[in-house]
Amino acid sequence: MSKPYLHTVLSPKLLDIYDVQDAVVVIIDVFRATSTIATALYNGATRVIPVDAVDKCIEIGKKTGGITAGERDGKIIPGLAHGNSPAEYPREFIEGKTLVLTTTNGTKLLHMALNKGAAEVITGSFPNLTAVCDYLASCNKHVLLGCSAWKDRFNLEDTLFAGAVINRIQQNFTIHCDSSLMAADMYNLHKDHMYEFIRKTTHWHRLSAFGLEKDLEYCATPDLAPVLPIYRNGDLVCG
Repeated sequence: MSKPYLHTVLSPKLLDIYDVQDAVVVIIDVFRATSTIATALYNGATRVIPVDAVDKCIEIGKKTGGITAGERDGKIIPGLAHGNSPAEYPREFIEGKTLVLTTTNGTKLLHMALNKGAAEVITGSFPNLTAVCDYLASCNKHVLLGCSAWKDRFNLEDTLFAGAVINRIQQNFTIHCDSSLMAADMYNLHKDHMYEFIRKTTHWHRLSAFGLEKDLEYCATPDLAPVLPIYRNGDLVCG
């Protein structure tokens, strides 16, 4: 029996050239959307509603009584209550609540994958690395690791996470994909000095200018929020 395939999509701009039908798409936005989603759900949020536009975020927040949150270019959007920092969603604040979230890159890619007919959509980042890997290894479906990138430009941290996933589950998949091989090699090269490496990234420099270094270190630390956010009926919930 042949193994399912695994591909790594390095930017949302490249999604159109991949076959999304019948595949599990993993939305990866390490700094910081998918780290925040996992953290909110781990700390007891009932659901996260990902939206791709600010006005929609505000509208859904009013309808659901949810907490509206989001950022553009690393800053809280005027009109929304909270930002995209995992630290903003401790259990004592988010437990039992709905989070309505819009971000620069990750929520956009999620809706692109849904519109192209993905069989399933989950979200991944280092804080829920093991949960993502365990699910993908057991589901026996084709997989696309979708890097949200930065305004469609390649970034290192999302690709590094894709490499961490591949490093753990490659024996379960057929991988004839140079972007996957590159991601895995990059992760293996830098896995023993991750914090040092991510400090070189352009996204680190961009967000650290806003004083977000602790956020970024959290987002690069495995298994601090060990849940599987899975998209069901408009919501991301714990799978």
